[in-house]
Amino acid sequence: MLRKIRIVAATICFALITLLFLDVTGTLHLWFGWLAKIQFLPAVLALNAGVIILLVALTLLFGRIYCSVICPLGVFQDIVSWVAGKHKKNRFRYSPALSWLRYGMLVIFIATMVAGLASWAALIAPYSAYGRIATNLFAPVYRWGNNLLAAVAEHFDSYAFYSTEVWLKSLPSLLVALITLAVIVVLAWRNGRTYCNTICPVGTTLGMLSHFSLFRPVIDTSKCNGCQSCARNCKASCIDAKNHTIDYSRCVTCFDCIDKCRQGAIRYAPRTRAVRPTKPATGTEEKGAESRRAFLTLTGVLAGSALLKAQEMKVDGGLAIIEEKKIPKRATPITPPGSLSASHLAQHCTACQLCISNCPNQVLRPSGKLMTFMQPEMSYERGYCRPECAKCAEVCPTDAIRLTSLAEKSGIQIGHAVWVKDNCIVLTDGVSCGNCARHCPVGAIQMVASDPDVADSPRIPVVNTERCIGCGACENLCPARPFSAIYVEGHQKHRII
Repeated sequence: MLRKIRIVAATICFALITLLFLDVTGTLHLWFGWLAKIQFLPAVLALNAGVIILLVALTLLFGRIYCSVICPLGVFQDIVSWVAGKHKKNRFRYSPALSWLRYGMLVIFIATMVAGLASWAALIAPYSAYGRIATNLFAPVYRWGNNLLAAVAEHFDSYAFYSTEVWLKSLPSLLVALITLAVIVVLAWRNGRTYCNTICPVGTTLGMLSHFSLFRPVIDTSKCNGCQSCARNCKASCIDAKNHTIDYSRCVTCFDCIDKCRQGAIRYAPRTRAVRPTKPATGTEEKGAESRRAFLTLTGVLAGSALLKAQEMKVDGGLAIIEEKKIPKRATPITPPGSLSASHLAQHCTACQLCISNCPNQVLRPSGKLMTFMQPEMSYERGYCRPECAKCAEVCPTDAIRLTSLAEKSGIQIGHAVWVKDNCIVLTDGVSCGNCARHCPVGAIQMVASDPDVADSPRIPVVNTERCIGCGACENLCPARPFSAIYVEGHQKHRII
């Protein structure tokens, strides 16, 4: 019974967290965004004491329930291991803990975090690793499926689905996601929860706490017949059936051993209760006794779909091909409004890329720079940061990006526009433009005569850098190709105007 409850709860959590990264409607986080905020590392970086205390208390009471129910990477490993088990049953065996590797990885992880390299530490953090896999690998497949449905629906004059654009946000991030997925799948396929018990810093931390958990699986030696069925089905390889011991620091409380034991020799019981010889009980009676100790139930309702804007047009009037813009060389990268500064974002971001996956304006992409690797930075080739949008701040689980209101966002200067004379079509092609000035939401750009002594000379833009907020509307909507004649230079520390 406990195993069934765990599987149902884990399935719901895993499905909803995955949908947070795949959602094309932008609505699911309103109901289920809290699932990202209760992940261990995001809670620590956000200094969310309530969530941290809850997870610690949960572990001290029931063991590593977090790893088997809440953590999406842990549940993903269980899915891979379950598929592998269809081909080969009873494939696990007890193995001693590799303590030097576990604690060594934890020390390296903590040292990297303290050194301010949170993006590199996040390479082995479970939630962040799964987020990158979902964003870079699962989301494109999901969106291609959505576009296929949209094409079929359009054939029948139905607009229940709308096409969405699928594009490569970052090649390095894609490669990291592929390597991470390959490592996770190989380890889980062969040895179950090897990653959780040798590499994962969260698993090692919670493993230290689970030594003191109140409830834990215990072996009744009077019932055990030495069949070792529990050890051969323990994906954590933590049950030493010969000596009737369990390494609770590696046990992920999956209850598989209890379900597989035909003798009823393993029970989930309080640590202080001694296991005494009892009269034989049928499997039904034993499961009935366990059911009263069920510890967690979850229910979820999926939100209805909302409309998303149609796919961006690639041609002008169906005739001339529009040349794609190229990213300008910025001296300072642009970080999202609400991130306060580049250093604040670097220290608090887990590089899970949930904000990148949910950005409706396509301005966020993973950084390829050493100090901020795979953390979000802004660029305006595909869109600009609209004043009415705060999606990145809404979905961020660590408060690395935080906005109290849209009014606050409109007063934050994340950068300033810079005009590039040599690219401006007013001077290069001799045409009238003014696109940047017309679309500036704060009126920071004015068109003036290029020659003050000639009234009808071509009009060029002048930027009021004190008024500009760095939203990128001018850069995105500039008709110059491949580089815009006006681009945004970021600020290391955001300003309030």
